Order: sequence, then C-alpha cells, then structure tokens
Amino acid sequence: MPKLPDRPYSCLTVKKLAQLLNCPYEGEGQTEITGVASLDRAQKGELVFLAQVKNLSLLEQSQASAAIIPSDLTYSKIAVIKSDQPYLSFIRAVKLFFKPYRLPPGIHPQAVVDPSAKIGKDVAIGAFSFIGEGVKIGAGTIIFPLVSIYPQVTIGQKTVIHSQVSIREGVRIGNKVIIHNGATIGADGFGYQPDKQGSHIKIPQIGTVVIEDEVEIGANTTIDRAALGETVIKKGAKIDNLVQVAHNVTIGRNTILAAQTGIAGSTQVGNDVLMGGQVGVTDHVSIGNKVIAAAKTGITKSIPPKAIVSGSPHLDIRDWRKVWVLLPHLYDLVKDVKKLKKRIEDLEKKL
Repeated sequence: MPKLPDRPYSCLTVKKLAQLLNCPYEGEGQTEITGVASLDRAQKGELVFLAQVKNLSLLEQSQASAAIIPSDLTYSKIAVIKSDQPYLSFIRAVKLFFKPYRLPPGIHPQAVVDPSAKIGKDVAIGAFSFIGEGVKIGAGTIIFPLVSIYPQVTIGQKTVIHSQVSIREGVRIGNKVIIHNGATIGADGFGYQPDKQGSHIKIPQIGTVVIEDEVEIGANTTIDRAALGETVIKKGAKIDNLVQVAHNVTIGRNTILAAQTGIAGSTQVGNDVLMGGQVGVTDHVSIGNKVIAAAKTGITKSIPPKAIVSGSPHLDIRDWRKVWVLLPHLYDLVKDVKKLKKRIEDLEKKL
C-alpha cells in the first residue's frame, strides 16, 4: 500500500479516499466524507465500516454517507469502498482524519537538559522534563512534560514518551516506540538472597533494558532492568497497561501482552505470542512462538510453540474445556459416590 500522508484531512471525496486506501469504490465518487464513526452513531458525511455480512442490518439503519465493506459484498444504498480487510482499511482511513496531539519541536524553557545530552533534529521536550547526562535522543522524538530520563539513556528517532514516564540509567530504546503515561522502564528487578539471620540481601541489578523498534508500552507498566545482561522487548511487541515484565525477561517480536499480565524473571517469551488479561507466568520458563494464553491463565512450566492454554495451573485449552464441562456436575458426583459407598458398606455388613 502507498504511504499515507502525514497530515489529517478535513474533507475527502469517496473517490480520493479510495485512492489513498488503494481500494476500489462503487457508487457516487464525489460524496464528501468529513470524518469517521461507528455504524450506530454515524451521521451524514461520515464513513463507517462493515467487517461481517451478519451486521448488514446495522449498515441499512446507519445514517453514514459511505462505508468500507468486504470485497465480495454488493451494496448500493450508499457509496462503498471495497476491501479484503475492511477493518484495517478503516483504521487507515481514521488516520487520514485524525492525528493524535503532539508537542511542536523545541525544548521548553522549563525543561532541564544536561549540557552533555545530544538532542536530534526536531525533538520536542516538554516543561519540567529532566534529561540526564550523556542522554542521546534521535530526530523527531517527542518527550511530553514531566518525563524523567536518567543518565546514559539512548532513544531512537520518532519515539513518543508521554508524561510521568521514568526511564532509568543506561536503558536503550529504539525508533518509533510509544511509551504511555506513568510507565517505568529500567527499575531494579526484584531480587533478594536470604542470609543466615533471616534478612533479605538485595542482589545488585546492574543490567539494562533494551526496547527495540515499533514497540508500544501501556500506561503504568513496569519493565525491570536485568540483574546481569538485558531485559529485552523485541521489535513490534505491544504491551498493555499495568503489565509487569521482570528482570532478564525476553519478549519476542510482535507479541501482545494484555492488561495486568505479570511475567516473572528470566522467562523467554517467543514471537507472535498472545496473552490475555491477568495472565501470570512463573520464572525461568520458555513460551514458544505463536502460543495463545487465555485470560487469567497461570503458566507454571514451559509451553511448546502454537499451543493454546488456559486455566491455573495451565492446561491445553481442550483439556481445560473438558474440566469446566464436568466441574458443575462435581457436587452431584460426590453425592452419588457417597451413596454408593454407603450401599457397599451395608452389603459388606450383610455378608
């Protein structure tokens, strides 16, 4: 697909919109589109999308002026743009009409930037942010107000760091990374060794965190620095809010971690893994590529590639479903066993 323009539009014709999305259209090409909306809330001038034919009745009732629909669907009530992936095309359309708020380039006079820091072209640094000694920030990166960046941090190009983020010393962050409000990158890992007196002796956490290109990290997520070596978040991984990634963990390429997931130390998570909300993973295990873990799964040992698991401790999803089919009947089964036991006891007495 062609690269979308960087600026938002206030109005596009269906014909021009279809060209930008690299999709064919049918109907009145000069229909003007001024924004996007959901099927149930769209008004005249707005664009919607229909991903599944079963929702066609919602489109029939919509006030939208145009729709993105599946390529194999015929619809003539309004102008339509046809796509093999309607939802993805709609996402691209949204980006044509809306751009998120960004600071303009420049260093706010109330920001504190160490003289030794190397700041690239068109970088924006907001008020009350702190940039420490030896920090390197690539061109086009945006640092919102109230961000704290410790010494010797490296940040790539076109990265966005939102307010209240803390990035500890020596962390390395790639290009086009997004870090949302309140995240902490590079805090000490949770490591202690008990001594003979019962005290807990802190294990020095002298490693770092490496975040590769195009990673997104949600609000109030924490990614701990390694005790030795690196905690690594690989290219394209997406991490939701309130996620805990412990020391020396590796998160593979394009892996998705949903909210409140917690991954204990030295665990290796493969590429293209999907973890639902509140998944818990024990330490020193390996999760294979393309594993899916349902919400609230408790992973207690290594999992081979492409497995689908659920439950705590985790089971293959097929075994988990069998367990939960049987579980509601467990009480009745116990009662039956007690009755059988009583009958056997009575028979033994008679014999």
